[in-house]
Amino acid sequence: MNTSFFSTKKKLGILGGGQLGKMLLQCTRTWDIYTKVLDADSQAPSRLACDEFHIGSLNDFDTVYQFGKDCDVLTIEIEHVNVDALIQLKNEGVLVHPDPEALAIIKDKGSQKMFFRTHDFPTSDFMLYANKSEVLSALESGVISIPFVQKSRRDGYDGKGVLIVKSTEDLSALMDTECVIEDAVNLQMEIAIIAARNANGQVVCFDAVAMDFVEGANMLDLLLYPVVPNEQIINQAKEIAKALIEKLNICGLLAVEFFIDVNDQLLINEVAPRAHNSGHQTIESSETSQYEQHIRGILNLPLGSTMVKIPSAMVNLLGAEGYTGDVFYENIEVCMAKEGVHVHIYGKKLTKPFRKMGHVTVTNQSLEEAKKIALWVKQQLQVKSL
Repeated sequence: MNTSFFSTKKKLGILGGGQLGKMLLQCTRTWDIYTKVLDADSQAPSRLACDEFHIGSLNDFDTVYQFGKDCDVLTIEIEHVNVDALIQLKNEGVLVHPDPEALAIIKDKGSQKMFFRTHDFPTSDFMLYANKSEVLSALESGVISIPFVQKSRRDGYDGKGVLIVKSTEDLSALMDTECVIEDAVNLQMEIAIIAARNANGQVVCFDAVAMDFVEGANMLDLLLYPVVPNEQIINQAKEIAKALIEKLNICGLLAVEFFIDVNDQLLINEVAPRAHNSGHQTIESSETSQYEQHIRGILNLPLGSTMVKIPSAMVNLLGAEGYTGDVFYENIEVCMAKEGVHVHIYGKKLTKPFRKMGHVTVTNQSLEEAKKIALWVKQQLQVKSL
């Protein structure tokens, strides 16, 4: 058991200083773990909660390498980092989580899908293309057909880099980049399972969440936790998540998003080797939050209980359409007056349409009541500009 990080000079480095890093740091502050954070934004949400804050590009080899050299353990809160630097640091003895080789697979959605196919993990049928012209040629020759989903192989986040093509009119928005073309799934619902693992090989899973997304933006809108549409399917999803985190040799977290189609078939959509939007509610709802669990996993500590203390619904606070500038949270006091409403503000000073500015978790012994209140919060609490 590695307890040497508590109240010592050992350093935990975090690549990325956004809201996920900020919530990781709430755990490290509780345990008095020395942390340093790297982010390109001088106003990143994590800047106030770490011991050292460094400004620099996460994609620059030298910046990432120099940042990580004096870290004892290095982790991420976003996939878009220089993997070559992480491999070099790993070779020089820095413990890097997730493993850089696994991260290289995951950050490229084409490689990710090929990994699923090679290792017989269930996923929707797909093909890889180099550019828009190749996609249009495949469509013209009948190799692919509408409807389909186009995903950029690299650098997608928060719904960016994803296009759902439902008709020929949507083809004008095709991305001219290396991409994955996936068959459209006749969808019943979307769920996510977050698995956790430590170096001793202990693996646990949080219960499943159901997810609804913002139409057109492909961003998480409403989450319900826990959800059991079919106990057999949920157990199968947990076994797949456990097998995936072991096959990828990941310590820390692996969030696995699944489609359940109308025939009750389970298909992996995509994965993320870090704290995830589908796990925010664990802060209030679970015995151990996903953020604490990630720290436990990467420091090879015993993993915490994933027991659900109380059901919850979660909504993202997204910048309202038509508003850009200094942020103003309309009706936030009204929402905070309601029992069971937990507001999380990320610390981003400027809002713009669909930018993630915070989230609200609603806890209630009745999941249906939690959902009802969360939808009310979604209507009331508007993220606007002054």
